[in-house]
Amino acid sequence: MQSENGSPPPRIYVQQTLALVKPDVVHVADQIEDQILNSGFTILQKRKLQLSPEHCSDFYADQYGTPHFPSLTAFMSSGPVIAMVLARDDAVAHWNHLIGPANSVIAKKTHPDSLRAKYGTSELQNALHGSESLAAAVKEIRFMFPNTLIEPLPSRLEIKEYLNTYVNPTLLRGLTEVCKHKPFNPCIWLADWLLKNNPNEPKVEETE
Repeated sequence: MQSENGSPPPRIYVQQTLALVKPDVVHVADQIEDQILNSGFTILQKRKLQLSPEHCSDFYADQYGTPHFPSLTAFMSSGPVIAMVLARDDAVAHWNHLIGPANSVIAKKTHPDSLRAKYGTSELQNALHGSESLAAAVKEIRFMFPNTLIEPLPSRLEIKEYLNTYVNPTLLRGLTEVCKHKPFNPCIWLADWLLKNNPNEPKVEETE
């Protein structure tokens, strides 16, 4: 299928990413949540929790040994945080764009409309956390929501195999029946036929 200008339609990827409302801005979490929703995200899960210094050390393990690591873990364990699983197309990139640069002082100069520019006060107290990549998002979501099941996106080969095995044969039979019957409204007729001939539905045969 192509768009009106002849180019293929954009591919849409529904992703999940982690958002953290940090201790310094929990009191305005409702405002931040409204802006998240208005930016096209769906909030799949949300929880308010108090992280211990040990939990913070585990969460930010990749920054262990940096000069700001002790201050970071102390800050993140100084009060409650709100963790959210956000979903939309290209969620990781869109969320990072919405929150802006990690240093709120820089964000105020270069990205004044970003959330960190609006709510953050320094490089450390920058209001919000966003996963840096899809792999990091998966890891961080599982950290904050241990019981969450994140299904991987199927590969193009897997999609093609599924269509060839389960969808195309049934659809071909249905289109053949449409050609035979030539109904007045072929789309409605085909939809009804597909419902009656769903290969995933068990067939119950009545016996005398």
